[in-house]
Amino acid sequence: MASKIKVKVKLKGDVAEVKSLMMHPMETGSRKDPDNGATIPAHHITQLTFTNNDKPVMVIDCSTAVSRDPFFSFNFTGAKAGDTFVVDWVDNKGETDRTELVLE
Repeated sequence: MASKIKVKVKLKGDVAEVKSLMMHPMETGSRKDPDNGATIPAHHITQLTFTNNDKPVMVIDCSTAVSRDPFFSFNFTGAKAGDTFVVDWVDNKGETDRTELVLE
C-alpha cells in the first residue's frame, strides 16, 4: 500500500525546510454519524516522528485536538544532500505509515 504521507524537504545550506501532509481522518470519538446517530469511534494519530539519518529531529505526540489530514511545517539544521529523511506515524488503532526520501 502506498504511503498516505506527502513530504517535501528543501535544503538551504545546512537548513532543511520540511512541509508534510498526513492523510488521516483524525476522528475525536465524540462526533455522531448523521445517518444513524451512532458515535463515530476515535481514530487519530498518536505519535508522529521525523528523523534524519536515523536521528530524531522532531517527535510530536498528538491528541484528538489535531484536525483531519494534518499539515506540519518546520525547519531544522544539520541537513545535507544525500541524507535519508523519514516520516513515521502511529495511531490509536495501532495502524502505522512511513515515507522515506533522500535529501537533494
